[in-house]
Order: sequence, then C-alpha cells, then structure tokens
Amino acid sequence: MKHCVMKLALAGVMVAGSSASLAQAVVKIGFAGPLTGPIAHVGKDEQYGAQLALDDANAKGVSIGGQKVKFELQAEDDQADPRTATTVAQRLADAGVKGVVGHVTSGASIPASRIYEQSGIPAITPSSTSPKLTQQKFKTTYRVIANDLQQGAAMARFATEVLKAKRIAVIDDRTAYGQGLADALVDSLKKLGTPPVGREFTTDKATDFAAILTKLKAAQPDAIFYGGMDAQGAPLLKQMKQLGITAKYLGGDGACTAEMIKIAGAAMSSDVYCTQAGIPMDKMPGGKEFNERFKKRFGVPVQLYAPYSYDATTALIEAMKAAGSSDPAKYLPQMQKLSFKGVTGNIAFDASGDSREGGVTLYQFNAGKWEARP
Repeated sequence: MKHCVMKLALAGVMVAGSSASLAQAVVKIGFAGPLTGPIAHVGKDEQYGAQLALDDANAKGVSIGGQKVKFELQAEDDQADPRTATTVAQRLADAGVKGVVGHVTSGASIPASRIYEQSGIPAITPSSTSPKLTQQKFKTTYRVIANDLQQGAAMARFATEVLKAKRIAVIDDRTAYGQGLADALVDSLKKLGTPPVGREFTTDKATDFAAILTKLKAAQPDAIFYGGMDAQGAPLLKQMKQLGITAKYLGGDGACTAEMIKIAGAAMSSDVYCTQAGIPMDKMPGGKEFNERFKKRFGVPVQLYAPYSYDATTALIEAMKAAGSSDPAKYLPQMQKLSFKGVTGNIAFDASGDSREGGVTLYQFNAGKWEARP
C-alpha cells in the first residue's frame, strides 16, 4: 500500500513539474506616479503608456533566457509627493519588481531613486527633467527625455531672440521640477544679458496668485514664465488676465498639456507658449500609429509623455532580452549598451543615464490647441 501511494505521489510531482515547465514566468514591472490629485491626468497618461508597451510585448510573446515570460504592471500612486514617493519605491522593491518606470515628477524621482539604487532595481523616468536626478551618479537611474538645462536654454533664446522680450519675470512652485526649470531659465537669461525683472515663488498647492502677480505687474514685464504644472499654471494665467497683465505667458512642459487648455479656458491666447522635452507626436517615427492605438485602447488622447513611457518600458524589456535574464543585477549592465528605435526616436543612454538624443520643442497656443513652432 505504501508503495502504491509513493508511486502516485511521484506521478503527481512529475505532472506538476511538466505543467510548470510549460507555464509562463511572470515578470513584474513597477510604475510610479501621481494617480490621484490635481495632476493625476499626467500620471495616468504615463501609466497607460507603460501598460501599452507590456500589452504589446505580451501579444508578441517574449522569451528571456529561453523561458517564455508574461509581463505585469504594478502601478503605485506617489501623489507627486517626495515623502510618499519613497514609501512607494520601497513597496515596489519589497514586491520584487524587476524594474520601474517612473517616477513622473522630479520631486518624486529624486528621493525615490536612492531606494532603487540601494535595492539594485533599474528605474527609468519618462518625464522627470531635473538635472539633479542623474547628477547623483546612481547606476540604476535613467531617463528617456531631455533635461531642464536644455529646456531653460531653449525658452530663454526664444523669449529674447524671437519674442524680443526684454523684461521677463519668473515664478516657480518650489518643487524640484518647477524651481529647477526656473533656475535653468534664469541662468540662461543672465548669460544672454537679460536678467529677470522679478523672481517670485508659490507652491504646487496654491490657488491664489494675486499677491505675487500684483507685485510683478509693477515691474511691467513683457513676459512671465511659470515653472510648475498645469494645475497651478492655468489658474495663474486666468488671474493674470483678471489683473490686466498683458505680458506673454511662458511655461515648461508641465503647462504643455490638453488639461492646461481645458482649465485655462478663455484665458488661453496666442500669447501663451511652452517648451516640451522631446519632439512633437507627428514628428516621432512611430507617433501617429501610437496615438491612434493609445486612443483606441484607453479611450483618451495622449496628454503628454505616454510615448516616452512606452519607450522607457521597452528599454527595460530590451535590456532583459539582451542579458537573457530579468534579474536586475544581470540585466542592469545592458542598459548602458542599449540602442534601439523607439516610438519617440533612437533610445540610448550616456554614462550618467541621460538620453543621448533628448530634444526640446517650443509650442504656441493657436486655434484651440498647441502648435509646434518651427
């Protein structure tokens, strides 16, 4: 009787083993960004971009080291808050994710990056543009987008050389992103011999800008730059109009969104400009097709950096394939060697983890939408 039971048990092990060998291994990829709150639309945009990349990889079928794998996305809400971001990063590390796409904002990416470095998990951001992120020299930190130094220089040249602005005021929200972008602009303006006529600060939670705008109005600026996101940028623009300030409105990529147009409403005009890291969707090698598939899959248009999120996710997958392993310690060295054609263009990184081909595009509001300037 014992002999019979043992045979049955062995048979069960063999069957279980056979089934396991045929099953796909699950590889978890983390995503981190604001999925609630005033800029949730930007976070969801990037989450959808990452999800689409995993959907495409799963549909094609991917083998890593001879093992078929299925990718799953674990999305976490960092609320664009530095403290929450570190909690989220630790949660993703504890969950055993093999790589992270995110965070969305620089203020979240910078503190979270230390957790990923300590855990040895590659993290690649589609949109955090602060130079400080990669200046930390962490081996696990990458980005697929241009940084603020490039954006600040581009806006400074445009404002002074094209718009002929001579009196430029600057406001920022004191976040790593907003202040970093404003600092980059100010540095570039000074080099061009046009230092700001005023520099004011607010927060990324503010709704009333009357005091700082009234102060700046006295300086008679012909352009006002805001470093921050659309949730504050749009009300600020409205209040400029209400106070009779006729200065041109300049912003960074945080203002280059459909939501900015929606919130600002009638305050939008052809005197509103913004810079965006990267190139216009219609100029991206795979932009048109991506936009169509994105809208069909999620029922909403691309807000901002979904194509870069798609490419960031693909970079992690390509590095795993090249290494023949999803183990972060084994595929991390392949990140430095990557070079492939993504939706947004050629994807490759320098020694600091920055994009080798990050460009900047300047947009002007016209006829209800953002239009790229030549």
